[in-house]
Amino acid sequence: MHPTEQAILTAVQQANNILVITHIGPDGDAVGSITAVGVALRQMGKHATLLCDDPLPERFSYLPLADQVQPPNENRSTDYDLLIAVDCGDETRMGQSFANLPDTVPTIINIDHHVTNTYFGDIQHVVPEAVSATEILYDLFKHIGLTITTDLAMCLLTGVVTDTLGFRTVGVTAKTLRIASELVDAGADLPLINMQGLSLKPFSTAQLWQIGLNNMRLEDGLIWTKINNTQREAIGYNNTSTGGLVNFLGNVTQAAISAVLLEMNDGTVRVGFRCNPPYSVSELALNLGGGGHPLAAGCSLDGPLDKAEALVVAMSKETIRQQQASFSED
Repeated sequence: MHPTEQAILTAVQQANNILVITHIGPDGDAVGSITAVGVALRQMGKHATLLCDDPLPERFSYLPLADQVQPPNENRSTDYDLLIAVDCGDETRMGQSFANLPDTVPTIINIDHHVTNTYFGDIQHVVPEAVSATEILYDLFKHIGLTITTDLAMCLLTGVVTDTLGFRTVGVTAKTLRIASELVDAGADLPLINMQGLSLKPFSTAQLWQIGLNNMRLEDGLIWTKINNTQREAIGYNNTSTGGLVNFLGNVTQAAISAVLLEMNDGTVRVGFRCNPPYSVSELALNLGGGGHPLAAGCSLDGPLDKAEALVVAMSKETIRQQQASFSED
């Protein structure tokens, strides 16, 4: 067992009241990770409170404990002796779930795979080469001797499948496929996970794409679109991500980088970036106060939307120019 994994095991064994938090605007890996940790802690005889600022997407309701993930409560007075953060590149990604906590959370465990992770917390188990946070959790659970039940396998495979877009992203290795195979052996339903995690979309998402595609522009290798709060509210779209629109735009042949700007009702603008090798968007997102992976990253900007758009477009085009220059030097 790796020393970090031993430290995690010891911290969990010594804890009486455990809090698990995943990131705002949860995706499949966030949902898979927080439910997997909840299931694992129950298996270890521990009680855990699962928190996330935003509601889990309805399509992940098939996962065990999905209905147990709560929003933060400002009146929550419980004293926690251990916090486990999953799939969070930094503390701000935990949102109010973390910000509202009492000042004293003795031990923080940081389990993540983002290359931009700030290595916050007391025990950092950050593996940037892992394709998902659930891949890290799979190794951790095996090494500390947990049984990979069907419930646990469903959670873990959901994260792997959704963060790799069905094993299609750079970084998928033979190890990833072996883990997936073992999770299917343990009872995970791969066709169900593919359908729920990657394919199914509510009608409001299709309407959002309609708006986004009508607004899209392509200039100097950047393809982008913006959706304002009025448009978003008119179709009843409440999510903080765009349901894969930024991935769709990123598949346009002429595009080096894709970006989608989504204005929220508090005036902030959520921005998602995608690109294909050899380009990278992690530093671009980091420079805008966000983070993520080389091929998929994001940030949150202050409004107004047009101002955020101008900033994103200028910095994205400059990123493309700089990276193209470095490619030609290589």
